[in-house]
Amino acid sequence: MLAAAQRLRRSAEFAAAVRGGRRAGRGTVVVHLLVDEPAQASEARAGFVVSKAVGNAVVRNKVRRRLRHLVRPRLSTLPAGTSLVVRALPGAAAASFESLGTDLDAAIAAARSPRRRR
Repeated sequence: MLAAAQRLRRSAEFAAAVRGGRRAGRGTVVVHLLVDEPAQASEARAGFVVSKAVGNAVVRNKVRRRLRHLVRPRLSTLPAGTSLVVRALPGAAAASFESLGTDLDAAIAAARSPRRRR
């Protein structure tokens, strides 16, 4: 479990991260990363979106538990006040724990990197 201070709880918090944050997707996950003012929150927070497209309730909860376990150590590497929303794609249901971790790391790194000019 994530501590209460590390969780996004309100739909407005999810909406702010999804609308205002940077998005990066990899094979099994899409990450929305919003770096906010550190004065508003003392630590990074995370929330998860696992839709019915991923599978039935048992599969969705399994994917959510795996993602929560993977995100917990990665939150300490993010700046204070960061909101992270991890959205599972349908491929996450069949993905191994290692591939979920690899996709999550790659998506977070891509969301944190500065944008390239075209």
